[in-house]
Amino acid sequence: MMKNILVVGGAGYIGSHMCKYLAKEGYIPIVLDNLIYGHRKAVRWGPFMEGSIADTVLLRKVFSEYQITAVMHFAAFCYVGESVEDPAKYYRNNVANTINLLDVMLERNVYNFIFSSSCATYGEPIKIPITEQHPQYPINPYGRTKLIVEQVLDDYRSSYGLRSVSLRYFNAAGADPDGELGEDHTPETHLIPIVLQTALGQREEVNIFGDDYPTRDGTCMRDYIHVVDLAQAHFLALQRLLGGSNGGAYNLGNGRGNSVKEVIEVARNITGKSIPSKITERRPGDPAVLVSSSKNAIKELGWEPQFQDLHSIIETAWRWHRNHPKGYKT
Repeated sequence: MMKNILVVGGAGYIGSHMCKYLAKEGYIPIVLDNLIYGHRKAVRWGPFMEGSIADTVLLRKVFSEYQITAVMHFAAFCYVGESVEDPAKYYRNNVANTINLLDVMLERNVYNFIFSSSCATYGEPIKIPITEQHPQYPINPYGRTKLIVEQVLDDYRSSYGLRSVSLRYFNAAGADPDGELGEDHTPETHLIPIVLQTALGQREEVNIFGDDYPTRDGTCMRDYIHVVDLAQAHFLALQRLLGGSNGGAYNLGNGRGNSVKEVIEVARNITGKSIPSKITERRPGDPAVLVSSSKNAIKELGWEPQFQDLHSIIETAWRWHRNHPKGYKT
């Protein structure tokens, strides 16, 4: 019998790629999304219910209509700057609403949960690469909400038997290699889509926030991980839970850093466009380097990232943006 997986936030960037991956593996993704940031056109591989995880009545309806095997959570708000300006919005959605979802799961005897966490739980890095044992001292409300949920999951595991895996992403990037799905945010804050929008003439230039960092070219370095590789890791985490594991936490990154200037240069080579850029002032709170150690995910989950070089990541993203210049409205 095919298993139903509830994917909250399944109409969003990572969630939609997850749904396609689940369907390919023989599972049925049941999507619940309020479409504040998600896209109805990204839901193609299973039933869709519009609404929020804050809605207990709706959640009970979903669990009544479908025999849910596990839940995957992609429904958090994720703009760091906004979380500083309006922390209540983030604590309400990312923490309180998640607890609401967990409680309905327990009420309906569903005990497998995959959580989309973040490297933002670590805060300023003390040592590179960052391992799962790195101290977690988030420096913004967004990161704190992710850490709080991880702590809630630890308590729910020990007290209620809820099995969970928290996956701490570094910089999600790229797009579906088949060209069916891509990254479409409003506002867009991620570097690679901003660079590609500039290549398409939708922006005048790319702002580089500081070029005096202690890195090889003076610009910040980040660890970019392809969205399909993220989906693979979630699937492997699901298999681990279904096999009886109590779960845990894993970093997801490629284990190497690329600078802002390197991203722009690779994009110029792929697109054949000049992509103007301008050096501006540093942004407060931007660490010079954020690079992951994903050895535990590789060893314990059997994770094998397929898109390990920046060129292949940007190439898939460019294919999406070139063919969907207005995103899902194209």
